[in-house]
Amino acid sequence: MAITDFVASLQDNPYFGAGFGLVGVGAGVAFLRKASQVGMILFRRHYMMTLEVPCRDKSYQWLLQWITLNARNTQHLSVETSFQQHETGKINTAFDFVPSVGTHFFKYKNTWIRVERNREQHTLDLHMGVPWETVTLTAIGRNKNLYFYILDEARKLALKKQEGKTIMYTAVGSEWRQFGHPRKRRPLTSVILDNGISERIYSDVNEFIKGPQWYTERGIPYRRGYLLYGPPGCGKSSFITALAGELEYSICVLNLSERGLSDDRLNHLMSVAPQQSLILLEDIDAAFVSREDNAKLKVAYEGLNRVTFSGLLNMLDGVASAEARILFMTTNYLERLDPALIRPGRVDMKEYIGYASGRQLKHMYQRFYPEQPEEKAEEFVQAVQKHGKEVSMALVQGYFMFYKNDPYGVIENTNLMWKL
Repeated sequence: MAITDFVASLQDNPYFGAGFGLVGVGAGVAFLRKASQVGMILFRRHYMMTLEVPCRDKSYQWLLQWITLNARNTQHLSVETSFQQHETGKINTAFDFVPSVGTHFFKYKNTWIRVERNREQHTLDLHMGVPWETVTLTAIGRNKNLYFYILDEARKLALKKQEGKTIMYTAVGSEWRQFGHPRKRRPLTSVILDNGISERIYSDVNEFIKGPQWYTERGIPYRRGYLLYGPPGCGKSSFITALAGELEYSICVLNLSERGLSDDRLNHLMSVAPQQSLILLEDIDAAFVSREDNAKLKVAYEGLNRVTFSGLLNMLDGVASAEARILFMTTNYLERLDPALIRPGRVDMKEYIGYASGRQLKHMYQRFYPEQPEEKAEEFVQAVQKHGKEVSMALVQGYFMFYKNDPYGVIENTNLMWKL
């Protein structure tokens, strides 16, 4: 029987015409709709995987960049503008396209994946000050390793972009945020310190990194503190930057004088510092005392903010202090520091980085003029030392910049060095 004939017979049926048939059809349609909804829910629950990544997660930006490379056919994009500096000094503008807010599809390992990027206009991320966003990935199947592969590839892609560079972090709110663009790693040999200082610190740090088990077996907290002290411009901060590059570590710069920094937040920041990073507290003496105070007087620590001296000490080696931590402090005025701050356990190694010695002056000359004989370097050292004045390596380097291509003039005009 044809469908048309069946419909015609229903029209002649008195019961169907009275409305019972229509009610039955409506009930059947409603049943089918409900069954399809339940079936879809069961299918999603048992045969579909969903991964939600919020904007606060560290892998959020990694994932967006990775999706951009895999969802090449999408026509809904957002632009992220960045600047890249080359070794020649030229700066180029780079445009990175990431999936915009909406729905996107791409295929990965023979599996179609639906990507939905949502943005809540009325909800802000309090830490970052931007609208709250999430990226949701949905795929058919029950193989959760698929998402592990995606996140791992996204991480490797992000690390590849930072390969050979040092990342600087600064504290923003209760988290560490990347500061500026990654910097090209500075060779450790490019920082000329007096004989043996660089080697001693590097050897100690390297031994610490390789020996966590040694600390555990002896019940010693696994953390290490270093204090570099000496006149300004002698290479303390430059050496720490070069050391981080040599170790392939990042640097977390912590400003204790920051307005609003408290003891609790200080402890929290230390506990959530990025892995494989050096914590740097520069000019530690200025955080609690004035540089104009008489160094011969007993100085009282007066906090410039909500961070207390007691809170700083507890952060360094208190009950709740972070483990697996390498901390560097610098100061130009060692005598202004309280003995409690630099005792063993809080500062395990102190190194004086002073004014330029004859060895440093000689190496600096040879670095700028490698084609000149050693006798010329010795002549430069004698020309500087005959003035009987102390000079920092920063001043020496600035002086050399005026004679970049004049190895003889740099020797003849050393009297001008202190006039820069």
